[in-house]
Amino acid sequence: MNQINNPNTSVIDQLDIELQEMSEKCIECKLCVKQCAFLKKYGTPKKIADSWPVPKNITNEMPFECSLCSLCTAVCPVDIDPKQMFLEMRRYAVATGSMDFTKQKLLLNFEKRGTSKRYSFYGLPQGCDTILFPGCALSGSRSQRVMQLYEHLQKKIPHLGIVLDCCTKPSHDLGRSDYFEAMFSEMHRYLLDLGIKTVLVACPSCFAVFNKYAEGLDTKNVYDILAGEAWPPDSNISSMVVTIQDSCVARFEEDMQVSVRKLIRAQEIPFEEMKHHGKKTLCCGEGGGAHFVAPDLAGQWGEIRRTEGNGKRIITYCAGCANFLGKIGPTAHLLDLLFDPAATLNGKAKVARSPLTYINRLLLKRRFRKKRQYANTRERNLSFKI
Repeated sequence: MNQINNPNTSVIDQLDIELQEMSEKCIECKLCVKQCAFLKKYGTPKKIADSWPVPKNITNEMPFECSLCSLCTAVCPVDIDPKQMFLEMRRYAVATGSMDFTKQKLLLNFEKRGTSKRYSFYGLPQGCDTILFPGCALSGSRSQRVMQLYEHLQKKIPHLGIVLDCCTKPSHDLGRSDYFEAMFSEMHRYLLDLGIKTVLVACPSCFAVFNKYAEGLDTKNVYDILAGEAWPPDSNISSMVVTIQDSCVARFEEDMQVSVRKLIRAQEIPFEEMKHHGKKTLCCGEGGGAHFVAPDLAGQWGEIRRTEGNGKRIITYCAGCANFLGKIGPTAHLLDLLFDPAATLNGKAKVARSPLTYINRLLLKRRFRKKRQYANTRERNLSFKI
């Protein structure tokens, strides 16, 4: 497994490296500041780096107000990565015990359930070397789509396995590095030991985690696979124009973005791009857990999306984006569009909200348990503390 930092570099040293790079390389052009409410509040990356440690008039929550969406990185003309600096600040806060997560308790409880014995399930049939890893949010909000996706993929991959678990990206993004490494590496080792070679993911966040940290596993997103198939259009669908929300986690995943648009075109559904899309897409407001500590800042992303969407139905391939943007306008997941296009475009696709999402996940686990005979099964029953 790739280490979050160089294993020979301490958290303090890693932060010092990021601060120095930001101080030396940021030219304070303010292109990133113009795009981001967080940077408008605190200043350029160079100003923030030069004022570290946090001034007395600023709380330790400052780096946790950043959405970690990487838009600053995307627009930077000198190729620096401010997001990494704010992530290292978070890791420093955790390592020094200067940050508690009372405000993020809901997020951490969500993650904890995902890795628990009650909610997790590994079903690996004989001869299995490929698994579907749908992710927590999709399994809860659209459990029927997870089953449809699995059955669709199984036609091409008869020995396809299923893993209902959490990639623990919330802890990763909150700077809880020890916890993330312990939990993810245990899952990683288990899959490798059982001969798994390929992980198919439906969640951009899960894709980011597996793609970066799951050495020895080939991580693929399901949209690239689905885009290589024929998807005859539904003659019953309306010809309304939609728009597309690219997950900020996938802003640099051009192949994934192309596949998503190919799938929408296959349904002969016209779409118009919002001003911010692809590499310069916007966060939905959920990124980095910033909404727990700075709801006003995080909420501004959604307001921009409301304006740019201009009332069009938003199609996204991230269940988190679908949930957050659904609060500001009509929003649907791409899998809704593929498996039930007419209902989706009419706003009638079935979507669960919390707390029903947790019931859905338990029912989905039960369905997979009963679906077939497995050579290897397990429920995770681990607990690591930091």
